[in-house]
Amino acid sequence: MTPLAEAMFWLANALIVPVWGMMWFLPDHDLTKRYIGDLKLTFLPLLIPYLVLALPVLPDLLMTLGTQMPTPAVVVELFEDPDMVVLAWIHILALDTLAGRHIWRRMLVAGRPRAVSFPVLLFCLLLGPLGFAAGMALTWNAEGSDLTLADEAAQKAQDSSTS
Repeated sequence: MTPLAEAMFWLANALIVPVWGMMWFLPDHDLTKRYIGDLKLTFLPLLIPYLVLALPVLPDLLMTLGTQMPTPAVVVELFEDPDMVVLAWIHILALDTLAGRHIWRRMLVAGRPRAVSFPVLLFCLLLGPLGFAAGMALTWNAEGSDLTLADEAAQKAQDSSTS
């Protein structure tokens, strides 16, 4: 593994610590709502280490995946390169963080307690699809679970201005 890939691995992992920590331990705090509610602050920073590793190999990656069917053998061959494994790890972190952020928002709107949201969000980070599925199931029929926090805030503002 190159020193750059190792540095990007640690940077990406460090960038998600406050995101997950806030969603786990302070899910309904104003600071969490402001920080995690802003996609630019939660997702875009992960693009930095991702792009640093992806841009130099993008032509080769696109050529490989664009000229042949991605088979298990092709994927295994791609992952023989340790830098590609780190790139895939950052890819997973970014998507798990997006999924976790979505579930965090649904849990808030649905009024789920931290005792419910914490383990589900932990699963979102560790086992993304399972955590996402659990979060969706636990908020499926909750009133307003499909509303965004911005919609909820706008509705509260409208309600307070009419009363």
